[in-house]
Amino acid sequence: MIKPLTQNELTNALAGLKDWQIIDGKLHRDLKFKSFVEAFGFMSSIAIVAESQGHHPEWFNVYNRVTIDLVTHDAGGITDKDTELASIINELAKKFN
Repeated sequence: MIKPLTQNELTNALAGLKDWQIIDGKLHRDLKFKSFVEAFGFMSSIAIVAESQGHHPEWFNVYNRVTIDLVTHDAGGITDKDTELASIINELAKKFN
């Protein structure tokens, strides 16, 4: 079973995850795009990656804004799966902005 990251591991991981923070025990990021179509396209790109990993974000979209929270529910906290997906999300975000 996968285990949540320790506080030291989480601190180290956050140092390499630009624009992510911890809110309510989850990795959190807010993004803004030029349009709804770009925001939705970004979400679609993430969906393909997340599905292949079997690890899905909690997210919310209004017009050109996307809010993402990552946590591994069955581990009871933030894990390597979350930090890995956050890193991929950051790379995908560069392509849309």
